[in-house]
Amino acid sequence: MDHAAPCGDGAAVRLSGTGERGGMDAYDQDSKAPHGPDGSRGARRPGTSDAAGEAREDGESLETGEVDRANDAGEAREAAADEADGADEPRQTDDPGPSDSPEAPGPHFPAPSIAPPPDPVPPIPVTPAPPRTGVAALSPRYQIGAALALAVVAVVACVHLGMVFLHVAPANTVTKQHGKAIDEWIYPEFEQNWKLFAPNPLQQDIAVQVRAQVALSDGSMTTTGWYDLSALDGADIKGNPLPSHTEQNELRRAWDFFTATHDAENRPVGLRGSLSEQYLRRIVVMRLYREDPASREGTVQSVQVRSETTNVPPPEWSHEQVSDKPVYRVLPWWTVTDDEAARGVK
Repeated sequence: MDHAAPCGDGAAVRLSGTGERGGMDAYDQDSKAPHGPDGSRGARRPGTSDAAGEAREDGESLETGEVDRANDAGEAREAAADEADGADEPRQTDDPGPSDSPEAPGPHFPAPSIAPPPDPVPPIPVTPAPPRTGVAALSPRYQIGAALALAVVAVVACVHLGMVFLHVAPANTVTKQHGKAIDEWIYPEFEQNWKLFAPNPLQQDIAVQVRAQVALSDGSMTTTGWYDLSALDGADIKGNPLPSHTEQNELRRAWDFFTATHDAENRPVGLRGSLSEQYLRRIVVMRLYREDPASREGTVQSVQVRSETTNVPPPEWSHEQVSDKPVYRVLPWWTVTDDEAARGVK
């Protein structure tokens, strides 16, 4: 078989041989040359030294080492890139775990898991103290004053309730020994009237009326007509959902106080008689200065009070017969004191 083998200078050399390995015509077979397609070694020129072949082999080895080093550097870069890509992914292991086989490796210890850091604890909000109100907002000195005032009010209220209880209670040792002090505390403002709960309640309308003698600015005297003070109070109370205590009780209670301390001849009975006269007189003088134009222009010198009592008509189903004519009780003239005439009574 003839072969054309490359040469170092690019020329082709024709080789001939037998089927197994024929002989060389001009060149010897290089035992160190790379194998050809048929397994034979490369050929060289006669006279070519072995040193040249070794140099070629060394060059080829250097080139092969550089390629290998380049390949190794590329693989290292690819491995680094793969590690960077898989840094955020959970690690997976191909280790199948411990086996019962005697050739199996030792026990496998999984990598310790790193717990995530705990959430930060939020700060506890501080609630500001509510502002002080009422007595607590006052300074210590005013707090002491307020406490003393409350204590005085509490003591007075307890004393008043005790006096009222002793006044309405049946006669006992305390009322017999301190009856005068109790009456001075109760009369006339706090007197208790229990006629509504009597077996025969009050069935009469009583109106208190007054007239006065007034000294005018020109020195003359005039007498006013009768003023129905009870009718004026009734007109103020009618239609008023919250009438005042004065409009409801002041004049009525003053008249009841007077009748309870005077006989049928209008003479005082006991020490409270003169007190009831003074109380009733001051009330009517103040009302005259407020209601009568003549009294406002002049000076009230004396007053006269009377009551007009009319029976309440019985219901239609009752057979009771009562008189419908008014009955008058006229009091004597009372001289007005200087302070009352000068409107000093409030």
